[in-house]
Amino acid sequence: MVKVGIYGASGYTGQELLRLLLQHGQVEIVAITSRQYKGLPLPQVFPGFQGLTNLAFVDHTPEELAALCDVVFLALPHSVSMQVAPVFHAARIKVIDLSADFRIHDVETYENWYGKHTSTGLLAEAVYGIPELNRPAIAAGTFIANPGCYPTSVILGLAPLLKGNYIDQDSIIVDSKSGVSGAGREAKVDTLYCEVAEGFKAYNVGRHRHTPEMEQELSLLAGKKITISFTPHLLPVSRGILSTIYADLTKKTTAAELLDFFREFYKIEKFVTVYPDGTLPNILSVRGTNYCHLGLIVDERTNRVVVISVIDNLVKGAAGQAIQNMNILCGFAEDSGLNMMPLFP
Repeated sequence: MVKVGIYGASGYTGQELLRLLLQHGQVEIVAITSRQYKGLPLPQVFPGFQGLTNLAFVDHTPEELAALCDVVFLALPHSVSMQVAPVFHAARIKVIDLSADFRIHDVETYENWYGKHTSTGLLAEAVYGIPELNRPAIAAGTFIANPGCYPTSVILGLAPLLKGNYIDQDSIIVDSKSGVSGAGREAKVDTLYCEVAEGFKAYNVGRHRHTPEMEQELSLLAGKKITISFTPHLLPVSRGILSTIYADLTKKTTAAELLDFFREFYKIEKFVTVYPDGTLPNILSVRGTNYCHLGLIVDERTNRVVVISVIDNLVKGAAGQAIQNMNILCGFAEDSGLNMMPLFP
């Protein structure tokens, strides 16, 4: 059994890690940390765990937790992970960081979008953990920067088009919508029920922090610098992301041809599903799962391709992908603990 710790386990992502890891079968959760809930049994904070576990929150230092575990998940806010990650890395603990602190390779770019980086020495050690594209590097690594939720949906939707040279790389527009859980569990006026229910709004237009992460990874795929237009929106639902991706085609093609290319590109990938021609995915189809569902159309009138990519932001967009990365790091079957059917309705 691999001993696992979760540093910062009281948010939505921490809760989702616990839900999935308790079903894994090959791991033992040895400690879950929270300053706010120190000493409280997990079911007292998240009643859904009643009868499933005796775990209680602790307020361990990084050194104390490192002494207990083989793998640690850092489910911490941006700028906090970088303060504790060096301790785990120095102790030779496998680290999977779910914050943005180690996703962006360039220090100046990170600091332009997030603020001062205080652990730049670890940036070169971090592997960007999108398994479908970086599996060999993940398997050889010890420090994984788990991708953001929006970037996961967008990168998986665009990767085949970029690798197949199907699109004008300067024409990409991304229009994404996320459930409210993407904003975290901390109380904020903008995500109160009365502020969100029956509404639908754009936010952080032209300045969302996931933009440089997407541009970095898309540029690596394209072999040239990519700049995109990205607009996120808040959906009045608890979970799910739907990204609508637009790009100009560089050659005459059909939706059927592109879909065949997508299927070939992802043929060995369990967690990516490409829809048949004429059908498009819905966030309900991935709710509670680690899947990314992809569909597309070719707009012949404008000579554009429109890709629809859907994921559950808490699973494939966070905790599920983190566990997928852990499975690769530890030599487990990649789908261990992740074989969930979607919740419907």
